[in-house]
Amino acid sequence: MNVTVIGGGSWGTALAQLLAEKGYQVPLLVRDPKQAEAINSTRENAKYLPNVPLHKNITATADPNAALSGSRHIVFSVPCQVFRSTLKKLEPLIEEDTVIICTNKGLELDTGKTVSEVVTEELGHKKPVFAMLSGPSFAAEVVRGMPTAVVLGCSDARCGKDLREMFSNENFRAYSSTDVLGVELGGAFKNVIAIAAGMSDGLKFGANARAALITRGLAEMSRLGVAMGAKAETFMGLSGMGDLVLTCTGDLSRNRQVGLKLGQGKTMAEILEEMQQVAEGVKTTTAVHQLAQRLNVELPITATMHAIIHDGKNPHDAWRELMKRELREE
Repeated sequence: MNVTVIGGGSWGTALAQLLAEKGYQVPLLVRDPKQAEAINSTRENAKYLPNVPLHKNITATADPNAALSGSRHIVFSVPCQVFRSTLKKLEPLIEEDTVIICTNKGLELDTGKTVSEVVTEELGHKKPVFAMLSGPSFAAEVVRGMPTAVVLGCSDARCGKDLREMFSNENFRAYSSTDVLGVELGGAFKNVIAIAAGMSDGLKFGANARAALITRGLAEMSRLGVAMGAKAETFMGLSGMGDLVLTCTGDLSRNRQVGLKLGQGKTMAEILEEMQQVAEGVKTTTAVHQLAQRLNVELPITATMHAIIHDGKNPHDAWRELMKRELREE
């Protein structure tokens, strides 16, 4: 069976490798024909996962027709802000009742829509089955066979069971959950808090501050999620607490790295110019902040990060104001 992966970045390549090792034929759709040619000839994605030999079952291509022909399972691993345009382009080639598995953790900036809502709007007439794969998972560790656990959010419990079997191996364990919204929001929101935790470390505020940010960040994540209809307990799982801890503490986290550099005095323009890969949390901060205002949900850490990232507020002044907020019960 073919399982198509859309997106030749580190995570798309890592999942392609995982699926190929399980015996699936994996067309890997990339944007650049030269990148596809290089991957096929060297059996390596030198730009995003250097020194990782790729399985023979992976075939890179820049041709959407070749990638999607006959595929009933499609994994999307593209940045959240280009996801809708990608779907629009590929829609004519996607068959009805296809299983769409997304890994992009974020909210659409202009609309505040979740990934599943974008899929419904663009592909709803084709009745796809949607799943969100999320959880604490650095691509570089997954491709090296290091133990990893994730969760697949899928409202169809039977399909969720099938998908967890599809992705799981002796080093990669997949759970399933029917709370799709909770899984999506956890994966998106944690990037906002990861930037905050990185900034705290860049400012050398210490381990106490980092732990407080993680804990209160989880409270904000859960508060917004429940207001939107998600289950509170989902945020205590892999896509919530699990991914939050990883991205706030692991130096492979791009969002944490953004925060570290902000704390060290770099501007957002300088940071973004240096980055080779997308840090979803930068734009997700705006999307979450706008969503909270619309729903009248109090998110003080998110509001502070929005002021720093997008309004240019001084980090020291912002944190001082955050610490001086009115005292209250936890």
